[in-house]
Amino acid sequence: MRNNDGNLIFESMPYIASYASVVGKKEGEGPLRDWFDRIIHDSYAGKDTFEQAESELMTTAVRVALNKGDFKEEQIDLACCGDLLNQCVASSFAMRSYAIPYAGVYGACSTMALSMILSAITIESGAAKRAVCAASSHYCTAERQYRFPLEYGSQRPPTAQWTVTGSGACILEKAGNSDQPKAYKADKRSKSFPSIYNDSHINESHFPCTPYLHAARFGRIIDFQITDQNNMGAAMAPAAADTIYRYLSASETEVEDYDMIFTGDLGRVGSRLLRDLLSEKGVELGERHSDCGVMIFDEDQDVHAGGSGCGCCASVLCGYILDKMREGTFRNILFIPTGALLSPTTVMQKQTIPSIAHLINIRAE
Repeated sequence: MRNNDGNLIFESMPYIASYASVVGKKEGEGPLRDWFDRIIHDSYAGKDTFEQAESELMTTAVRVALNKGDFKEEQIDLACCGDLLNQCVASSFAMRSYAIPYAGVYGACSTMALSMILSAITIESGAAKRAVCAASSHYCTAERQYRFPLEYGSQRPPTAQWTVTGSGACILEKAGNSDQPKAYKADKRSKSFPSIYNDSHINESHFPCTPYLHAARFGRIIDFQITDQNNMGAAMAPAAADTIYRYLSASETEVEDYDMIFTGDLGRVGSRLLRDLLSEKGVELGERHSDCGVMIFDEDQDVHAGGSGCGCCASVLCGYILDKMREGTFRNILFIPTGALLSPTTVMQKQTIPSIAHLINIRAE
């Protein structure tokens, strides 16, 4: 691995050997419905609480990713996972179902990128051959922790975003492993999954391209002095602009060098602000930018500014984006999940909302 002015270049090219996405009913009614592996129509996912349901999302996403890659638990050296709940309990309770060494990470809604970068570094160092990366969120758990209980029925302003109920998981593998083929199998659709799961899409095993991590960049904490917890897009956009600009500068590349630039969950408000901030620096995103929070819902689904949450970019990446890369539609993308680093305590103390954005350059060949 080389450090090029803050850009981490992965010389071993850890590739994405398998991946899976699991979402809730509302997400399954959106425009990306055909790219999710599982759609759960019950908000409780057959459990007693919403928190248990979120853990079930991740448990299922990891299980499907393992099945699609025909991997066994003992073949995975590390699980690097996170979520939005206090002490990352959704992830730790999910991964107790697996006999895999576990490292919990927290980057708010940027967690999926953070877990993938740390896993890639671990693989690059030789400390692991394979790692599973996962992130999750749930609308009901996030609302209860960060805003108001659902029973309160509070009104949401136009800048508010809808926390995605979903999880994405992918398995990174060191290139050249001889004991596992690169082309993974189609999902086996194990009968062990409860009947509440709707197998809306089967990923084909005949895709010609293999996505791999070419480079990454850790973001810096940026504080735009936003205090409104219902305006996450405005809080996170400056962090995304900073990371994108610094990556492009260090790599001496331009927006036109990439097929698409995907941000995590800026929503409509944050996406407009991102364009303005980068335009001031001479960077025009044009038609090459899209935001997972905008992509996952239709405008008529009453989500206001779009989707958010760890599971937003994780499920879009581990569904639509990677499918498009494997089929060759995208060959070179930037994936930049963003995270608002607030907590209920800091909100009550009237603190501003610092944010961060991590970047991954994913290529396919």
